[in-house]
Amino acid sequence: MSALIKSSIARKVVMALSGLFLVLFLLLHLSINLSSVISPETFNQWSHFMGYNPLVQYLMQPILIAGVVVHFVMGIVLELQNNRARAVKYAQFKGSANASWVSRNMIITGLVVLAFLGLHFYDFWIHEMAYKYVEVNPQDPTRYYAETVEKFEPIWRTVIYVVSFALLSMHLWHGFASSFQSMGLNNKYTPNIKKFTKIYALIVPLGFVFIALYHHLNPLTH
Repeated sequence: MSALIKSSIARKVVMALSGLFLVLFLLLHLSINLSSVISPETFNQWSHFMGYNPLVQYLMQPILIAGVVVHFVMGIVLELQNNRARAVKYAQFKGSANASWVSRNMIITGLVVLAFLGLHFYDFWIHEMAYKYVEVNPQDPTRYYAETVEKFEPIWRTVIYVVSFALLSMHLWHGFASSFQSMGLNNKYTPNIKKFTKIYALIVPLGFVFIALYHHLNPLTH
């Protein structure tokens, strides 16, 4: 039993650390994407740097992919483990009296976000890999803005992005704060940390929603 508890704690810590890493990446990703609204030239420069810098491509990119895989695998494993541990079913379900809907459905919001990441990878990462390594096209530092805006022209894709980021916000609302708890951080700064995580869970996804809507409403003129 002791080994089982330690194993569960270890998984929660791994999940928390990978989640915090992804939270930092989201902030970087938002910063770069916001430049597409402010200055297409700056967005092209940053995107070209991220797309061809060896440190980003061969170190940071594999670490990011590993972080995504580890976080969602640990989430699924912990959810299955928790379900097996619930040997006694409550006679009466009290819903949000015991826990919020978000905290009770982290696996659902997480799986939807994972499905969205599949679409996002298809839209941008796979396209980038094909452009550079399959078609072997020459470097074009000015192509990124047009490619990004073009992705948001269809209303269906824009709606998927907006809904997915709304669910990401819900996932972060509970998960970001829980990451600190999983690592045993509970001190006088905890209330302020929780406030910060709630603000982050609202502002960052809202920023991505704004970008998607902005480019959908401001398509390229052909």
